[in-house]
Amino acid sequence: MTDPVILLIEDNSDDQMLTLKAFQKVDGPYQIHTVKDGVEALDYLLRQGKYNDELAYPKPDLVLLDLKLPKLNGTEVLKKLRQDENTWSIPVVVLTSSVEYNDLEVCYRLNGNSYIRKPIDFNKFKDVIKQIYTYWIELNQPVRALTKEKH
Repeated sequence: MTDPVILLIEDNSDDQMLTLKAFQKVDGPYQIHTVKDGVEALDYLLRQGKYNDELAYPKPDLVLLDLKLPKLNGTEVLKKLRQDENTWSIPVVVLTSSVEYNDLEVCYRLNGNSYIRKPIDFNKFKDVIKQIYTYWIELNQPVRALTKEKH
């Protein structure tokens, strides 16, 4: 069995670096892949363009999705994921700094699995990342865990 795969969709290089640094504190196996905009995220998830190699870019067990993305925003990415038969069941945690109620409501209406505001304090952020990993990777039983699909 391969290590769990996490796809981080984050355009801000500082937030991307902080998230990767926080994941270094996670005690468990994982692979993390990163993309910087909504179009690239869909290319990865739908295996298009340079992301058509399943071994190099495996299907994620978890998507961490920022909302304020260039080219295609996070809610559009989530909407397209939920409409595709190959990606509809991937857990999506919206990890954002947005405090707008509309963003929260739209994400849940589009069947996002969780909506987490990024803490400003790095120690709190590390704790949030550990909790995300513990719940979504170690405890949660995704739909595909109950199928014969190979991953």
